[in-house]
Amino acid sequence: MRHAFSGIPILAAALLLAGCDQQAQRSSSNPESATVKSAVGSAEMIVIKPQFDFAGAFSEGLAGVGIGSKIGYIDKQGNFVIAPPFAIANLFAFSEGLAAVRVGEFLTGKWGYIDKQGKLVIKPQFDSVGPFSDGLAVAGIDDKWRYIDKQGKFVIATPFGSAGSFSEGLAAVRVGDFLTGKWGYVDKQGALVITPQFDSAFPFHNGLADVLLGDKYGFIDKQGKFVIDPKFDFADSFSDGMAAVRIGDEESGKQSYIDSGGKIISTPQFDQISAFAEGLAAVRVGDDKTGKYGYIGRQ
Repeated sequence: MRHAFSGIPILAAALLLAGCDQQAQRSSSNPESATVKSAVGSAEMIVIKPQFDFAGAFSEGLAGVGIGSKIGYIDKQGNFVIAPPFAIANLFAFSEGLAAVRVGEFLTGKWGYIDKQGKLVIKPQFDSVGPFSDGLAVAGIDDKWRYIDKQGKFVIATPFGSAGSFSEGLAAVRVGDFLTGKWGYVDKQGALVITPQFDSAFPFHNGLADVLLGDKYGFIDKQGKFVIDPKFDFADSFSDGMAAVRIGDEESGKQSYIDSGGKIISTPQFDQISAFAEGLAAVRVGDDKTGKYGYIGRQ
């Protein structure tokens, strides 16, 4: 539910992605999953047979997968189209024509980027990285985070304690250490345009960004002003004009959606919800062990 890289080290996000990939693979290996029901009730057949040890989501027509020691990218027919001759230990999805890959072991390996021909266009040299967005990617060396262009050159040389991907021309950055530092936003020239003042901050979507102030989430505009007061116990980014929020703690609280004015659209009643995509959103009723998922449409 929570979006990408801002609140956690990017390498940890890569491991989380790998865990999600393995979970997806385990689900797809279930013989009963060969035919699944879609949200509207029609049957959909598996179009790429279960065969991978892990499998990521498709992005720009390709998906990262692995079979044994063979790790690379397949097309939508299940054919390997990128199988680099060097050993990839981990990989990201493609974004803006490039994909981050780690070459070498977990502790000593470095991250670089390949193009869609599998060629290393940015040599492995970073401890952690993020996807390209707005032409820039965040890259970390020795726990310091800067931004690189598609040639691998630092274009924002100021080091930050942590940093997120650019979205709508701005990126969330932390100034200071993990315990006492605050989050603000920089533009693509590296200038701080929103003063660091938040306890966590996330990408802009639909002109608004969710931020954490104390223990409550709210939404700010690109001038850093709250347009939706920090009053939620959790909030996610806007999508299709709505954002998921939670009222109450993680165990007993309920989730719902708000509009861009901060109005709760429906009574909080779900235990887990996702962003809307193509007019539908997955929701869970019940806990993470016995609860069941369904889909809701926009009112």
